[in-house]
Amino acid sequence: MTSKPPATCAHIVELSYSGNHASPLQGSKSPEIHATTVLCVRRGDQVVIMADGQVTRGSEVIKPNVRKVRRINDGRVIGGFAGATADAFTLFERLEVQLETHSGQLTRAAVELAKAWRTDKFLRRLDATMVVADARQSLTITGNGDILEPHDGIIAIGSGGPYALAAARALAQSTDLSAEEIARRAMQIAADCCIYTNHNFMLEQIQSDAANDPLSQIAEEDGKLTASGASEST
Repeated sequence: MTSKPPATCAHIVELSYSGNHASPLQGSKSPEIHATTVLCVRRGDQVVIMADGQVTRGSEVIKPNVRKVRRINDGRVIGGFAGATADAFTLFERLEVQLETHSGQLTRAAVELAKAWRTDKFLRRLDATMVVADARQSLTITGNGDILEPHDGIIAIGSGGPYALAAARALAQSTDLSAEEIARRAMQIAADCCIYTNHNFMLEQIQSDAANDPLSQIAEEDGKLTASGASEST
């Protein structure tokens, strides 16, 4: 009698990829991993969203210089997307309407968009993931109704997202680089690792409220812990 092999993540969760790279589990609500990379970095008085320009259909590169980042709400909010371009533009238009309705409150607008995206018969067919940011917050919005705010001010989505996220976090913790330079170096690493991401980077940036910079707060807390440990050892 042979024993079954232990279950692995591959047996438990199967993700779908844009371009029909894989099929999702029937009835699964797992988010798609779109063939691109979008990175958001918040540091000091700057927040940057950067994306590559490649559009892929299956194994074919359709276009190398598509703009996946944009400004809305009179330039006070910047965003990037992974997924179908037409779907993402529709969602950005809906988000802008919500921002106007709620006096530019990004969190409230994102909640209302996510609610409609999940329940509306038309919107729930739209296939995209959004990253948006204003002077105070950075958010990920998905069609599952998820609204996620990072603890460290760094967000990455798409097939190259894990590479960009790891690189950006390492650079943020070990250097004093600006948000733009962290984003650019991290995107270069992601483009080297992900075949669905190229080196044609486009970005949008706005001034951030430095008082809400999570990277500075984390560094300050680490410094206090280090100083406390040194005093205890002496």
